[in-house]
Amino acid sequence: MQLPQIRIQQQNARIGIQTKNAQLSLEAGPAKQEIKQPKADLQIHTTKGKLTIDQSKALADVGIIPTGESIRKMANEAMQTAMEGSKKRRRQGDMLMKIENGGNPLAIIAKQNGQRSEKQFNIGWIPSGDAVKFDYQPAEVNIVAKANKPIIHTQPTENQFNYQRGGGIDVYLQQENSINIDFVNVKFVGNNFEMEV
Repeated sequence: MQLPQIRIQQQNARIGIQTKNAQLSLEAGPAKQEIKQPKADLQIHTTKGKLTIDQSKALADVGIIPTGESIRKMANEAMQTAMEGSKKRRRQGDMLMKIENGGNPLAIIAKQNGQRSEKQFNIGWIPSGDAVKFDYQPAEVNIVAKANKPIIHTQPTENQFNYQRGGGIDVYLQQENSINIDFVNVKFVGNNFEMEV
């Protein structure tokens, strides 16, 4: 047996809400920075070294002497030679004045004047070991250095804010409500006929 049925389907209404959010953007640029590094101040003072070589003793050892001293020495030697020659001539003159005394003074004088003494020569060109004197004053270097600090300029960059307000709230009907009624196994019985509703 089939019982009549009523089937009801109901759909509720749905409300849709749409919101437009506010927007905030932040831009922060890097700071501007400038750095200058001045060179260090550097001063260098140098006193030159001094080398003194005294070779006057070495030159004197080999017979080289300064001009003034050489002139004085030669003048003294010439004076000594002149005095010795004068004495010799006087002595020989005295001998000739007394020729009558005999003794053959002419032969003696001739022999004295005709013979020359032999020159003695030896290696005389080697100076003594301490003949050359050295005196050295070393150079002096004075350094003055002054470091300069860096110069730093910094300029901050301001932050940029951009704010957009929200567009509010939009409420709308997303789905309408509905009801559906359906009949099953419902029959209408009339005179000599039957009809399904």
